[in-house]
Amino acid sequence: MMKETNTPYEDLDPNLILSAIESVGFRCTGSMLALNSYENRVYQIGIEHAAPMIAKFYRPQRWSNETILEEHQFALELMEHEIPVVAPWMTDSKETLHVYKGFRFALFPRWGGRALELDKLDQLEWMGRFIGRLHAVGACRPFQHRPRLDTQTHGYDTYHFLIENNFIPTDIKANYCHTVESVLQKIAQQFQQVGAVNYIRLHGDMHAGNVLWNDAGPHIVDLDDCVMGPAVQDIWMLLSGNEMQMEAEIACILRGYCEFHDFNFSELRLIEALRTLRMLQYSAWLARRWEDPAFPRSFPWFNTPRYWQEQLQNMQEQSDLLDRACEIPNH
Repeated sequence: MMKETNTPYEDLDPNLILSAIESVGFRCTGSMLALNSYENRVYQIGIEHAAPMIAKFYRPQRWSNETILEEHQFALELMEHEIPVVAPWMTDSKETLHVYKGFRFALFPRWGGRALELDKLDQLEWMGRFIGRLHAVGACRPFQHRPRLDTQTHGYDTYHFLIENNFIPTDIKANYCHTVESVLQKIAQQFQQVGAVNYIRLHGDMHAGNVLWNDAGPHIVDLDDCVMGPAVQDIWMLLSGNEMQMEAEIACILRGYCEFHDFNFSELRLIEALRTLRMLQYSAWLARRWEDPAFPRSFPWFNTPRYWQEQLQNMQEQSDLLDRACEIPNH
């Protein structure tokens, strides 16, 4: 494993990338295209006498080997059930995670597709069937090493990181702390009111940008953020528009979903709680990566007084939405 550094990809130059791919038996053409990814480094690599492959170099120190292998095993399990997911390439000895000069990487076949269109209800119902099938497999057994999405891991842990590392400006810190602590208490209360939440293996980051669509329907190309969590986590990020539009979208998604897997309708009360946790997690993700030179260049608006003032306002708005969610009766 590489030593921890603020510039984790400093030595990941084109020669190393191509040599890494050839170390597992491929011959590269020299063609290489960097794909959009901030957390990891992902490239389309030309392969002699074959279709290009996608090489994913994992960020050092983020995941253990065990968590990465669980990601791969989940993808392979889904593929065995004919659920459209791009699973990692395996060597003859069934290895999917490779190491070259300290960098861990995996190879994937290249799949094409277009963006999911959230305004098309027929596509959302199809997505519901897709997610229902995925969750039917995900519910079969738990992850042993992947994270659990709950108020502690995605709420208190991220909040404490921001405070302890002095990211919050002094002039709003007291107000920010009061607001976030109140919000986290409401989220914990929301989970308690919903009752027994069934934690299953999820995609974890099922927004439209992580779904590709072709004539065969939806497929996913990355399970990097797969977690143990409530089923509604893989549903709410597909919603858009006003309250009436989102109700219609939820109905479409769940109509398809319930063809393949049971859904606990009480979990709909967790949507604003999960949205709030994601907002906190996103701020903490940027903060944890802020010493990586690539992040200030790509996110220049982060860690400015205006950014944190907006986050405070967002948390105040989420607090009101959580109060409204508490008034929704259980189904």
